[in-house]
Parts: sequence; structure tokens; C-alpha cells
Amino acid sequence: MANVKPYIALLKSRLSLTVAFSGTFGYLLAPVEHKPLDILLITLAGFVLTGAANIVNQLKEIELDKLMKRTAKRPLPTETLQPKQAALYGYGLAIVALGLLSYFTWKAAAIGLLSYILYGYVYTPLKRVGPISVFVGAFPGAFPPMIGWVAATGHFGWEPGILFAIQFFWQFPHFWAIAWVADADYRKAGFKMLPNDGKKDIKTAFTIMIYTLFLVPLGFVPYLMHMTGIKSAIITVMAGILFLCQTFYLMMRPTDKAAKWMMFGSFFYLLIMQIALLFDQV
Repeated sequence: MANVKPYIALLKSRLSLTVAFSGTFGYLLAPVEHKPLDILLITLAGFVLTGAANIVNQLKEIELDKLMKRTAKRPLPTETLQPKQAALYGYGLAIVALGLLSYFTWKAAAIGLLSYILYGYVYTPLKRVGPISVFVGAFPGAFPPMIGWVAATGHFGWEPGILFAIQFFWQFPHFWAIAWVADADYRKAGFKMLPNDGKKDIKTAFTIMIYTLFLVPLGFVPYLMHMTGIKSAIITVMAGILFLCQTFYLMMRPTDKAAKWMMFGSFFYLLIMQIALLFDQV
């Protein structure tokens, strides 16, 4: 069992489960019959694909992870696992995940492959370049609900597009709240993710607010597109407003404590939005 633990740690299970739920959310929201086995498979595909992308990220940042307190004890920096072992494991997982998505449709597998490449091979090295990494990382971060919808229906459209848009704009306050809180650690590794020259000030808080602002009107669009009912629209818009209020508080008090509350708020917003839409389908 001890030999299995490092491989489990590489998956970053909490993050992978969150992403997998977003994919399942998109799948369940689609107006088609949902078979229990298919629900299990789409969830497994999302979890495994995210885990595979996380492994690429860790393979490319072994030396950098050694510099940061929160990552120094991961399997690769501590040499609990060798890079070759992790690479074979990660590539195997990626093949399994893409195979599972192909079971539904090649379109879902294609988006999954793009997400894997963007996260592991584009976003990861850009973290040391500047906040452009957050923009690039927002794409794979927003793909899961689109993948779920496309897996269920077999086609693209405005519906998966709006699911993508909501989660895309959500990525910015989410990423930047984390980057604000972890700034000292990130600087040790040379990560430059905060906007406005990386300063934790009112200008950065204002930038975060602008991106969060988009979530308020976007929360009403699924109702306008007849995807869900008015109740979920009200709940989602209200959740967006409350999340936006956290950015105002960050502007008034640009502190780590306010950013941490906002980080937790981002998780609550995403969960509330997804549950509200799921339970209010038309």
C-alpha cells in the first residue's frame, strides 16, 4: 500500500475530483438520457485526464517544487518516485482518459486532448513568464463542462459555449486569489501570475473585480437559452453578486486574509452555480 501512495499523490485528487465534477455537471445538464454506467465513465475520464495533466505539470516543475514549502514534499521533489516512473504512469493515464472520452465521441476526446496539452505543455512553462499563463490556463480549466455536454450530445453549440464562458471567467478571480495568497511561495519558484506587475494592491484587486463582474450577467444566460429555469438563474446571479462583493472587499482591504476569503468564495460560487443549474433543468 505504501508503494501506491506516491502514485495517488501525483494525481492531486482533490483538484482532479473538482474538475471531474465539472465534467459530470456538463454531462448531466445535457437534455439526453443519462445511463448510470456512462455517468461513472465520464466522471472517471475527467478525473484521470486531470490527474495525467497534473503529472506533466509536476514533471516539468521538479526543481521548482523543491523551492516551495507547499510542494517540497511531493513524490518527485522528494525522489519517492523517479521521473521515468511518473512519466510512464502519466502517459498511461492520458491514454486511458482519452480512450474513455472516445467511447462517447471523438469530439469530446479532441477537446480533452487539447486541454491536456494546454495545461501540461503551455500553461505550465508560462507560469514563469507572466499573467498570460492565467489566460492560457483558463481554457483547460473551463473545458470540463463543455466536454461533458459534448460527450452527452455529440455536438457543439451555444449551450456548451455558455458553460465554458461561465467557467472561463471564473478562472481569473480563482487563479489570482490563489496566486495572491501563495505569492511568497510562488516568488521562490519565479512564478509571475498576478496582473499589474505582480503587486498585491488595489490595482490588482480592481483587475480581479472586472473579470468577476462578467459572472453576474452570464449566470442569467442559461435561463435565456432555455437550459434551466428562473430559480437557478436567480440563485446563480445572486451567487455572482456575492462573489463580486468579495472583490470590492479586496479592493478596500488588499490583504492576504481578504484574498483567502475570496479563494474560498470562488469554490463556493462554482459549486452553488453547478448545483443550482442541475436541480433546475427545464
